[in-house]
Amino acid sequence: MTIQVNITPNGRLSLPASIRKRLGLTGGGPVFLEETEDGVILRTASQAVARAQAIARRFTEGNPEASVDAFLARRRAESGE
Repeated sequence: MTIQVNITPNGRLSLPASIRKRLGLTGGGPVFLEETEDGVILRTASQAVARAQAIARRFTEGNPEASVDAFLARRRAESGE
C-alpha cells in the first residue's frame, strides 16, 4: 500500500490513524527509520527486534559456539576467572 503524507515546514510528518492503530502505535512509541537506496523504511520497535534476530540467526544457525553463554564462558576463560 502506498499513501501520501505531508511534511510540515518544521520537518514533521503524521502517520494516518488507521496505520498507527494497525502497527500498535496508538499511544505513541518508537519508530525506527532506515534509509535505503530505494527510499525510507519505517519499523516499529518489535519489527526492528524481529529483523535483528532473523539476521543474527542467519549468522549463528547451527553454531553452538555462537550463543551468549558460550561467548561469556570464553571471555571468562580468557581472562582467567
